[in-house]
Amino acid sequence: MKTIVTVFFIAITFLSCTRSRNTHNPVSGNADSTTIKEIQVSDQGNVAYDQYFTGKTMRLDFNHSGTSKEEHFAIDHIVSDGPWPGNKFILIDKLEMGLYTLQVIDRESKILLYSRGFASIFGEWQTTPESDKQWGSFNESIRFPWPGKPVTIILNKRNLTNNKFLPVWTVDVDPASREVNPADLVHSNTVDVIRDNGNAAEKVDIVILGDGYTRAEMGKFKNDATRLSAVLMANEPFKSRARDINIRAVETPSDVSGVCKPHPGVFKRTPLSVQYGAFDSERYALTFDNKTVRNVASQVPYDFMVILVNERTYGGGGIYNLYTTVSADNKFADYIMVHEFGHHMAGLADEYYTSSVSYEAPDITLEPWERNITALLDKDKLKWKDLADPGTPLPTPWNKEAFDKFGYGIQKQRDSLRKAKVPEEVMEALFMKQYRQENEYFARDQYRDAVGAFEGAGYTPKGLYRSQLDCIMFTRHIHFCKVCRQTLDLVMDQYIAKAPQK
Repeated sequence: MKTIVTVFFIAITFLSCTRSRNTHNPVSGNADSTTIKEIQVSDQGNVAYDQYFTGKTMRLDFNHSGTSKEEHFAIDHIVSDGPWPGNKFILIDKLEMGLYTLQVIDRESKILLYSRGFASIFGEWQTTPESDKQWGSFNESIRFPWPGKPVTIILNKRNLTNNKFLPVWTVDVDPASREVNPADLVHSNTVDVIRDNGNAAEKVDIVILGDGYTRAEMGKFKNDATRLSAVLMANEPFKSRARDINIRAVETPSDVSGVCKPHPGVFKRTPLSVQYGAFDSERYALTFDNKTVRNVASQVPYDFMVILVNERTYGGGGIYNLYTTVSADNKFADYIMVHEFGHHMAGLADEYYTSSVSYEAPDITLEPWERNITALLDKDKLKWKDLADPGTPLPTPWNKEAFDKFGYGIQKQRDSLRKAKVPEEVMEALFMKQYRQENEYFARDQYRDAVGAFEGAGYTPKGLYRSQLDCIMFTRHIHFCKVCRQTLDLVMDQYIAKAPQK
């Protein structure tokens, strides 16, 4: 009888539990005496897809549990997730981004067949104070081409002491096992094609889902998806790569309009279970119903996912290689869409630091993995040196003192207004005031267009630096800096390669 074979569990002892949302000072650690069995991996570069894979997508759902000091994994289901939407020629991820990496290994030859970096809700939860006090458990998924023969799956996690990846879980998967379900879901949701530029395997494929839209509001959902897609596509580097991108929307009608908002006491049940208040951050909107979301999304080929929330309340979220959420009706929905998609597609770090967050401030001891911020530990090895302007001083001076004084003042007003539960238009007016004042600060700065190293980034006013004075990862001005655009390009390059010329 064929089975999935052996699962190796590991308890990790962490050196620290301080990390920001996009893991620029990642929690990971040295394994204790229960270390995972070492597996030799032969990385021979991109393999011939047809030699090892079929045309389907395998989705391995697992439960990811633990505390700030340990984590554990257990398989939930292994199912078909539809046709493989990814590129068939670039299978190995060389970008080395994310808190975790997935590796798919041919079990017999130990050849590396597929890899991808990613972040997770569990990884974020580990940085919250709650994880010091109690256990948490989250359902998560990894997706990869359906193997033709047995494979070994390895999950690696970034090590705090040297930024390298260590294995934290392995499991052998036999695609012929009775515990692997190759049947495809029968879908009945309506699909709206927003952009169709051809073969999914040679394009970046984005799926847009909606939560809190009633059947009578499906026209609104389609309009919101079309509008916010256009906002994304109007920004570089997406604008220049319009022909490389497909966008489809899947309709998921709800019995109620709007979604759950626990902080103000608004409770609802919706198809995708999106709710505000994730990790006790009132405006952070996530869903923890992973399998439902994945099942709905599998109706179309997708590499990246956006979930539109039928709400005016400011909020959203973005996790690297998981999904983006956007409050569709807020005055700043355009900003939320682009900013959060930067997190999701390219693992870009937040560059702001005056706003309050749910995560503990990091100890800055090594270079962040995110490509858009730096600890500037070695000026001669600036990670975006190829884009830096000759003659620009490092660190780069800017009007930080006045900017910070104003920014922290705005944050105090935000906190006060939220406690008073003011109407959303009052909050939007405050954000517009902040937007206009920031424009004045930037307009007067000597290095406003330079690429250098501007102190203040990643929720940290001192010791971390961003590449340019302004970027959508820093303020609500809708444009990516040069480093963020370059990073997004590198990610998209992994999805659009065509067959090599013979």
